[in-house]
Amino acid sequence: MIIITDSAADMSKEEAESLGVHVAPLHIQFPEGGVSSEEITPDEFYARLKAMEPEIPTTSQPSAGSFTNIYKKFENLKEEILSIHISSGLSGTLESARLGAESILQTKIHHFDSMTLSGGQRFQVLAAAKAVKNGWGKQAIFDRLKAIREQTEVIYTLETLKYLARGGRIGRVQALAGLLLKVKPIIKVDKTDGKYSTVGKARTVPKALTTIQDYLSSCYGTDTPLLVSVMHGQYLEQAKVLAGMLQEKLNVTRLEILRISPVLGVHTGPGVVGAAVVPAHLVDNIE
Repeated sequence: MIIITDSAADMSKEEAESLGVHVAPLHIQFPEGGVSSEEITPDEFYARLKAMEPEIPTTSQPSAGSFTNIYKKFENLKEEILSIHISSGLSGTLESARLGAESILQTKIHHFDSMTLSGGQRFQVLAAAKAVKNGWGKQAIFDRLKAIREQTEVIYTLETLKYLARGGRIGRVQALAGLLLKVKPIIKVDKTDGKYSTVGKARTVPKALTTIQDYLSSCYGTDTPLLVSVMHGQYLEQAKVLAGMLQEKLNVTRLEILRISPVLGVHTGPGVVGAAVVPAHLVDNIE
């Protein structure tokens, strides 16, 4: 089975290649022209983002035609295709993928709504790639992906609301109030609809990180062995702080600090930090 995902999974080019995963690029539109999220490093992106303030670039999902071209590359192969994408509650990417498959032998292409993004989506892709390597059947892979989807938490905070405000992702009045009060929202991806919901608000980033720590502790307790991906834009110092806090309070078997994709950074700015967490056995125990 061939695994396809998109840029929102926050997989490095090297990791995707090593796993044999094909990534459909999301795009960033700057005034001087568009660029694939896969073609620009996070630091290059944030430099350009800061240089164009107070404006921000826009983002776009892969077109149906782009997906058709990707799927056609494998049309003559015997393998089926599993296409895992960013939550349909946050993006139209999955719908583009389904439309792109209409002109292909559709019995070969299976779509899966991750109902999340970033590190949470990446956990699903990692598990699928490992399962394929170990010869798992289609239904067994889907069952494991559903279990990961149901038991993963993705939660983050932002240094500033200005990028969400400029991108129209929150109401202007709410954004203005938040900016004036210097509120740091704590946002999670809700598993029921794959959309953002607010866990709480804090006046400082350290307090927001404490809220994240407490929330994840309430979800998993202290006994469940966990995989943790701490994600950040250009905020390594706070990412390291959060990593230490989670290791103190959770049963972390493996932790990594990763950068979010530039296409997600458009709406968060450089000061985003958070975590994706999943019970370790769901990703590691695939043989």
